Amino acid sequence: MAHESRLTVQLRSLLQSSRVAALGTLGESGAPFVSMVPYVIVPTVGCVAIHVSGLAVHTRNLQARPQVSLLIMQPETQDEPVHALPRVTLEGVAMVPEPESREWHACRKAYLGRFPEAEPMMQLGDFMFVAIQVSGARQVAGFGAARSIAEDDLRQVLGPRPDPA
Repeated sequence: MAHESRLTVQLRSLLQSSRVAALGTLGESGAPFVSMVPYVIVPTVGCVAIHVSGLAVHTRNLQARPQVSLLIMQPETQDEPVHALPRVTLEGVAMVPEPESREWHACRKAYLGRFPEAEPMMQLGDFMFVAIQVSGARQVAGFGAARSIAEDDLRQVLGPRPDPA
């Protein structure tokens, strides 16, 4: 297995252990809009997927202006300074995979693997998967531990897990 830096290991752990993100989209006027969304990593596609209603403001926003941002952070804990909470901001482009496409099936499988209780929502006609192709990120792992992450490095974190050797 190739060596992963401490920050990469922490990033992978944060992305796998957190289940919700703050999704930032741009409204029609250009004003930012932030909402909470459950998310999943789809390693076979190398993206982040969300399952959203077409009736939601954030869905209309990302369909019209696909540049989005996701903030994922470790939950606050007692006696820990909130300014040092591990977090990552992902930047990317949202796209809606064609129903029944390879990407759609990969998103569905990964999403239901993480959120099996969401199965009934899959039957609702206004819900859809959105695949976010991440192009950059800013990770803060604590005080004095911050970095920008290039798209190539993110592909490794979002792709299939390296085999332990």
